[in-house]
Amino acid sequence: MDFKYPKNEKLKSRKTIDLLFTEGKSVSKYPLRLVFTPIADEKEKIKFGVSVSKKHFKKAVDRNYFKRVLRECYRLNKHLIQTDLEQSYAIMFFYQTKERLSYAEINEKTILLFEKWNLAVKAQNNK
Repeated sequence: MDFKYPKNEKLKSRKTIDLLFTEGKSVSKYPLRLVFTPIADEKEKIKFGVSVSKKHFKKAVDRNYFKRVLRECYRLNKHLIQTDLEQSYAIMFFYQTKERLSYAEINEKTILLFEKWNLAVKAQNNK
């Protein structure tokens, strides 16, 4: 398994991020939410970004901590979402609570969320 999070896998395109917010579909597993949309990128199967609300965490130090935790959870569990993808996806990962969950709790929720996302993508492809 490849546990890397290379630069070309990072979601940086403003157009793609805007597309996520206008046309993206969403799955949730409290306190995490994943918004995704198909994109036309042949090189990478997944473009991934994270976001933590300034409303919930006023200090940048706290927001950056949770962003690091979310990226690490993605990096270690991305094999769950990269299996059998027929097309490329842009994915944005949100932490949506004031609670300060531990890494273990966030990792557990991430795994459940990725399994839920797999079901949503399969259902969308079957339409």
